Amino acid sequence: MKMNKIYLTPGPSELYFTVGDHVRTAMKLQIPSISHRSSQFTEIYSQAENELRNMLDLPSNWHVLFTSSATEVWERLIQNCVEKKAFHAVNGEFSSRFASFSEKLGKETVKHQVEPGKGIFVDKFPDLGDVEMIALTHNETSTGVMMREDEISKARALYPNALIVVDAVSSMPHPQFDYSKIDSVYFSVQKGMGLPAGLGVWLVNDRCIEKSEQLLAKGNSIGTYHALPEMIEKALKKQTSETPNVLGIYLLANVLKDMNSRGIETIRRETNYKAAVLDHCIEQHPVLSHFVKDPILRSKTVIVADAGERSAEFIQKLENFGFVLGAGYSHFKNKHIRIANFPAHSKEQIELLADKLMEIS
Repeated sequence: MKMNKIYLTPGPSELYFTVGDHVRTAMKLQIPSISHRSSQFTEIYSQAENELRNMLDLPSNWHVLFTSSATEVWERLIQNCVEKKAFHAVNGEFSSRFASFSEKLGKETVKHQVEPGKGIFVDKFPDLGDVEMIALTHNETSTGVMMREDEISKARALYPNALIVVDAVSSMPHPQFDYSKIDSVYFSVQKGMGLPAGLGVWLVNDRCIEKSEQLLAKGNSIGTYHALPEMIEKALKKQTSETPNVLGIYLLANVLKDMNSRGIETIRRETNYKAAVLDHCIEQHPVLSHFVKDPILRSKTVIVADAGERSAEFIQKLENFGFVLGAGYSHFKNKHIRIANFPAHSKEQIELLADKLMEIS
């Protein structure tokens, strides 16, 4: 008999337990076939937006946009919000890749780079001068380093004129951001939202829109069908600029409703509990050790353990028990194991995983 696998990979990951039911309902309702200009779609868009606003306590001057992925948002932010100069705090592969997008798009790119596994602290930034955008990563998926929300908020006071954008790709919906201190947050749904890949969510405030309009008025190119002013124009009608992933938005709306029925505070508490279980397991393990040495900087949603040169062995043995874990990223591929801790993962699954980890020595 084939064993059902539990996906603890940091994305794509385990599907939220209600997704199957929502897919079946979507097929009965023929959701994938409806027009994105129909009243039925505007209702789906509205539901997804309202559930997200409810979950995140999103202010009214923030807007909810949909893209093909979070990676697309990197390009859109640079095109729409940077005329000349961008700053990137880099502490892993994904924050580094975002910085490379700025360089490839011809922007003056200032980087503050620390070693993988180390934290980002705003008071360590160099003199940024007239930088237009500050790119911060709340959760570096490649290494399991978290930037604290209160640390992110410090940037506004120090750099009031810059747009502060935050990568929350592998941490949403866990973080509690002060949205008055930042200007944009983005994530994708195949991680913390427990959905199939193929949809990015881009949250922007009015400051981002004003910047894009200023660049457009100066004659700068800010993109085509996904130029921010056009996206906002359509979003106000609960529509998109192009034919979107209608099924993905429908599933997001319904899974958000399910999560909200549990309550975001409950989900956050459970996430913290599961992270503590894994932290304790790694601390007590005879082989594994924490890659992120400072407990304050350890991600709650992507836990990274150093396995020496034995990561492939751990991953294979755990898969025999039905657990699919992530390998290390890039040059850490053969040294790390990465364990996702998303709302789709139950406390019982994480506790069992910890027990199985302790059996491997």
